[in-house]
Amino acid sequence: MAQRNVAANSSLEKTSLAYLDQRMAMAKRCSHQGVMAGAKAAVVATIATAIPTLASVRMLPWARANLNHTAQALIISTVAGAAYFIVADKTVLATARKNSFNRPSNA
Repeated sequence: MAQRNVAANSSLEKTSLAYLDQRMAMAKRCSHQGVMAGAKAAVVATIATAIPTLASVRMLPWARANLNHTAQALIISTVAGAAYFIVADKTVLATARKNSFNRPSNA
């Protein structure tokens, strides 16, 4: 029992805990960057999709007859959701790839 307490306080375990804390902070930062990039892309995609969708409903007879408010909202929100997930995923992967080549200074 005493050996376990000594082993738990060893410098190796403290180093590994510090390393894990550093990696956890890096992962949180990476995911935060992905969320922010995805949100920006979703806003741009919403605007870029809403303008032609709403304009086509006003100008085209087929769209006026077949695209009700629910269909318009579905088109716009689908594009926004897709943009969010695609950009967030690419950002997280790019940041993780960049960070995987950077070695910590104490390792």
